[in-house]
Amino acid sequence: MSILKVKDIAFVRFSAPDLEQMRAFLNDFGLASELDDKGDLYAHGSGGSAFVHSTTKGDPAFLGVGFYADSVDDLHKLADAEGVAVEKLTAPGGGFVVRLKDPDGINVEVVAGQQMRQAGEFPSHAGRNDARTKERVREPLRLEDRPAQVVRLGHAVLEVSDFRASERWYKDLFGFITSDEIEAEPGVAIGAFLRCDRGDQPTDHHTLFLLQSANAPRLNHAAFEVVDFDDLMCGHAHLKKAERTPAWGVGRHVLGSQVFDYWRDPWGNELEHWTDGDLFTAEDGSRTATLSDLLNVQWGPLHPMMAGGAK
Repeated sequence: MSILKVKDIAFVRFSAPDLEQMRAFLNDFGLASELDDKGDLYAHGSGGSAFVHSTTKGDPAFLGVGFYADSVDDLHKLADAEGVAVEKLTAPGGGFVVRLKDPDGINVEVVAGQQMRQAGEFPSHAGRNDARTKERVREPLRLEDRPAQVVRLGHAVLEVSDFRASERWYKDLFGFITSDEIEAEPGVAIGAFLRCDRGDQPTDHHTLFLLQSANAPRLNHAAFEVVDFDDLMCGHAHLKKAERTPAWGVGRHVLGSQVFDYWRDPWGNELEHWTDGDLFTAEDGSRTATLSDLLNVQWGPLHPMMAGGAK
């Protein structure tokens, strides 16, 4: 039995030497951002979260990841079990936070009681016409030339030094469930896609992916959900026009099934746009998959590792 069950990922934190340069990239990526009174940069999407990405001024680095608890009471249970304090969260939305370090020393925050933003509206859509249904009649489809509309942070991928130790820690504290465990060869697990335990409420195939790596500890990437496929492709075109650095995409994953598009910020941090991913409930169980399943695509360009490059 875990100490609590987190309900979603909340944010990722970074440091960078030039906050205006980061702000310009985030704007091109589809996130609105603002500086707080301490000079830290906070970015949010349209889904109502107080913030999904933060940057403090400093040397380029990944600083940590945050998750949502159901309640402040859950934070107190976690704090008591881990021998730490529940603190006020001095960030947009306020609320309260418990700060921990995972087995690799990665900063992990669990938050509750934040004041959410008013969710934004989705772009108006005239409807789709495909072989199954004809929704758009006597009206042309016209898409705006603009960045993607990031709605929310969907998942983070952490490279860890001891997969089993990290898996045990995240499951024991936060109640994660394995969706797909990755084996390098039969019986040799090197990682797992983990989803939140929301009972019979469908939730993303993964909120956290842990991967055994000689480069640990580090963030492999953070992934942000956009409105739909057209939105993702508009974002791709905008980032390309802005001469941002592509990493991988556009394609559709095998595990999780998301349509994906990966880009790098000015300091090499990898951020993903995604849409149309799988949803599962707690009772849907777990599966085993191969390294080929992890790196392969249903359509689109091969992963750089399979194509002979380095990611």
